[in-house]
Amino acid sequence: MGYSTETYRTVKDILEKRRQNAIAESDRRRTEVHEKSAEIAEIDRALRKTGLALFRAACDGGKSSDAFIEVMAKNQALQEERKKILVSLGLPEDYTEVHYSCPVCRDSGYTDIHMCGCMRAELTKAALRQSGLGTLIDRQSFENFSLDYYRENKDNLRRMERTLAICREYAEAFSLASGNLIFFGRTGLGKTHLCTAIARLVIERGFDVRYESAPNLFGEFEYDRFKSGHGEDARADKYMEADLLIIDDLGTETTTQFTVSCLYNLINTRENNGRPTIINTNLGEGELESRYGDRITSRLFGGYRALVFVGEDVRKQKLK
Repeated sequence: MGYSTETYRTVKDILEKRRQNAIAESDRRRTEVHEKSAEIAEIDRALRKTGLALFRAACDGGKSSDAFIEVMAKNQALQEERKKILVSLGLPEDYTEVHYSCPVCRDSGYTDIHMCGCMRAELTKAALRQSGLGTLIDRQSFENFSLDYYRENKDNLRRMERTLAICREYAEAFSLASGNLIFFGRTGLGKTHLCTAIARLVIERGFDVRYESAPNLFGEFEYDRFKSGHGEDARADKYMEADLLIIDDLGTETTTQFTVSCLYNLINTRENNGRPTIINTNLGEGELESRYGDRITSRLFGGYRALVFVGEDVRKQKLK
C-alpha cells in the first residue's frame, strides 16, 4: 500500500529543486547587498569567523563555558548591527536569509523522522498527475455529481442515489481488502464521473491509483510484447502493481486473442495479489461473455460487485 516509487522520486526531485532554488536566491540577494554595503560584507566575514569560534568553544568547554558565551554575545551584536544596516537600505531584516517554501521542514520533506505536511500534499498532487486521469481530476468529483439528471424517474433516482452512496463509501473506506466493482450501463450515465471521484479520494488517502481506458491499457501490453528484450522498462507493470486499477470503457478496444489473454492475466494476477480493480463497461452480460469467454465473465460476475447505471444520457440533457 502507498504511493509508487515513481511518485516518491518525482516529489523528492520537486522538493530538492525548491530547496536549491531557495538557497540560490539567498546567495543572489547576499551578493546584491554586498555590492550596496561594504559594511555588511565586512560583518558577514566577521560572522563566519565567530561561527568557527563558536564551534571550537563548544567543543572545548561546552555551551556554558565563558569562551562560548563571550563569542555568542559578539555574534549576536554583529547580527543586530547587520539588521539595522539592512533596514537603513530599505530592505527587510531577513532579506538575505534562505526563504524556504516550507519553513517547517526547510523543503526537505521531513521533520525529524516524520513526513512533513508539504510532502504529503505534493505526493497527492504527483499521484493525481500520474494516475492517468488527466483533466478529469479537476472536473469530476463526488461533490459535483448531480442526481438532478435522474429525478424524472423515481426508480432511476433511487438506484442512482444508492449507487452514489456505495461509491462514496467504497472510496472513503478503501483498503486492499475493499474488493472489486464493475459498472454497467449505456454511455453518458455517469460511470466515468464516479470512477474519477473514487480515484481522486483514494489517491488523497495515500494509495497508488492507475486509471486507463481499455484501448490504451491493452496498447501498453502490446508495446511490451514487441519491445521485450530491448532493454526498455515494461509499461504495463504499473497496472499489475497499483493499489487500485480502474479500467474505463472495457469493450471499446479491438478484441483479439492477445487482448483477451491480457485481460484474464491482469484480473487474475490482481485478484491473487489482493489488488482491487474497478471496471467500467457499456457491454451487457451476454456481450461480455461473447467477447471475452466464460473464464473472464465468470470472474467478473463472481468476484466483482455489479452496479448498474440507469437514466437518460446526461450529456444530451446538458445540451438541452
